Amino acid sequence: MDLGIEGKVALVTAGSKGLGRATALALAAEGVRVMLSGRDVSTLAATRDEVASLGASVDVRAGDVTDPDEPARLVAATVERFGGLDILVANAGGPPPGRALDLGDEQLEAALNANLLTSVRLVREALPHMRPAGWGRICCITSYTVKQAAPMLALSNTARTGLWAWIKTAAQDLASESSGITLNMVCPGPHATDRMKQLGGAGVMGDPSDFGAVTAFLCSAQAGFVNGSAIVVDGGSTLAL
Repeated sequence: MDLGIEGKVALVTAGSKGLGRATALALAAEGVRVMLSGRDVSTLAATRDEVASLGASVDVRAGDVTDPDEPARLVAATVERFGGLDILVANAGGPPPGRALDLGDEQLEAALNANLLTSVRLVREALPHMRPAGWGRICCITSYTVKQAAPMLALSNTARTGLWAWIKTAAQDLASESSGITLNMVCPGPHATDRMKQLGGAGVMGDPSDFGAVTAFLCSAQAGFVNGSAIVVDGGSTLAL
């Protein structure tokens, strides 16, 4: 299927590995021009070369997207490099595991900054570049924990569910504007990534490339009426309705 996004410009944060990398590759395969963000310079360079091998225009910016000022810098760098911004895939590394009753204020504040406020800032910075064109696709990569809280992932459960509430509300605002911009959440279950290894994941896991394909579709021309949705990509492991 031709997703109708050839030539569009995408910013993918935390895009050098894992599900961000898989999404960047899926977008590049559709002819999207991609700006990749990540903290590790060598990993970014390797992913840049992979994206370029697909024939896509690509650039990278090393930095910490959880720095409150970095989202504005990232969007500005993308627009300067490619002349606009059509697609935003907001992603950030997940917080460490832990019991809810053992968490201190500093841990909670760090998780809320990384996994809620960072995405809000990215969306806020991206919208002024999408509104004039009357078209935009925004996807926030979170976790299946927004549908079913996971034991020992109290920080993820809390921060990502807060982001889901914000997205659900903001998507309605965009719809009321007839903006042509959609805002959705993609919620992975266990996939074969470094993050899952850190959490001690075992058993059947998804292929990151499959997840990337789902996210790319949500960024497509055909997904214009998918808005304010949380798409769970978990192989059926979530039992919540």
